[in-house]
Amino acid sequence: MSRPARAWWRRIRPVPAAILLLTLGLGGVVTGYRTGPVDNRPPPVVAAPALTGTTLDGARFDLAALHGQVVLVNVFASWCGPCRDELPLLAETARRWSPNGLRVVGLNLRDGPDAVRALLQEARAGDALTVLPDPDGARAIEWGVRGVPETYLVDRDGRIVAHQPGVVTRQWLDDRLSPLLAAP
Repeated sequence: MSRPARAWWRRIRPVPAAILLLTLGLGGVVTGYRTGPVDNRPPPVVAAPALTGTTLDGARFDLAALHGQVVLVNVFASWCGPCRDELPLLAETARRWSPNGLRVVGLNLRDGPDAVRALLQEARAGDALTVLPDPDGARAIEWGVRGVPETYLVDRDGRIVAHQPGVVTRQWLDDRLSPLLAAP
């Protein structure tokens, strides 16, 4: 004889069911599922943190001294594949927009000078970027960096007006630089 048929819901074990529900709940959190209204307002414009030090070439650098210029601060590392990929675009952007008042600054995270110089030479970017080493990551932390690459756009008044975690695209750069560099 066969065992008496039970309803399907009685066959569900409590532990696997709890794991399934927990997984679905965490999936919603990880993918950004929101239960409340979405805030589409742009982030507030804030003053750029201080950024000073000695460049890869041995010159003194102070972001505050660039008041009146638009500054693109890109946080990168030679060991970061996406950083390597976007570096030629950043160098091209620097060459294109520097006559209009753009300065591109690379904040190099946790690298040695030889690795950075080799990367800049490989990307043909050494003449276009000002590189500020950040061997222990302290400057990046002050800027709120969570990973590499990350890019911040600082306006002529020293305020961060755009932030891009991850790789920048030509479109992202053009959309944000054109209005800032149209007229000094």
